Amino acid sequence: MNRLLSNAKSLLPWRVRNFIREVHRYFVFRQAMRRFLKSPESSIQPENPLIKDLVYGWGNESSSAQDGYLAGCIEHALTADGPILECGSGLSTILVGAIAKARGIDHWAPEWDAKLQQYLSKYQISSVTLCARPLRDYGDFSCYDPPLESMPESFPLVLCGGLASSTKGSRFGLITVMRARLKPGCIILH
Repeated sequence: MNRLLSNAKSLLPWRVRNFIREVHRYFVFRQAMRRFLKSPESSIQPENPLIKDLVYGWGNESSSAQDGYLAGCIEHALTADGPILECGSGLSTILVGAIAKARGIDHWAPEWDAKLQQYLSKYQISSVTLCARPLRDYGDFSCYDPPLESMPESFPLVLCGGLASSTKGSRFGLITVMRARLKPGCIILH
């Protein structure tokens, strides 16, 4: 069987193989999101096949948050006692945004791209506020320039999968820029 699949792959042009892979990813993601939306709490274990399906279906494995981090984000979002702040955006924004919507809390994240907007709309995740803000140079570090005037007064949970180590100062700027908005005892996942 493996030999047959290998031969079939070698006969198909790469564009056809990519198209088939993308259709498969879409199907896997759609099915996984249905299961996730029914019971987010059932997905909080790392190595959970549901999380793996979501990561694969999202189609950005090299940059996407991985299953252990996503499980932690989900677990903490299920118990956060107020709005959630995210430093990056992507699959975690969709999953945590769905939980935030169900719990009636806000989720703030930087804007990523049209794909994120499309999926938030598709799954009617209205709890997410996307901030289209560029990185700002603060001297010793670079960080998003948050719209503080319109943000909640305090965040009990911060998800910081974004601001890669290649960003000047890495994630150091989060504390400096957002200090006044972090609730005492704030949990920061990175």
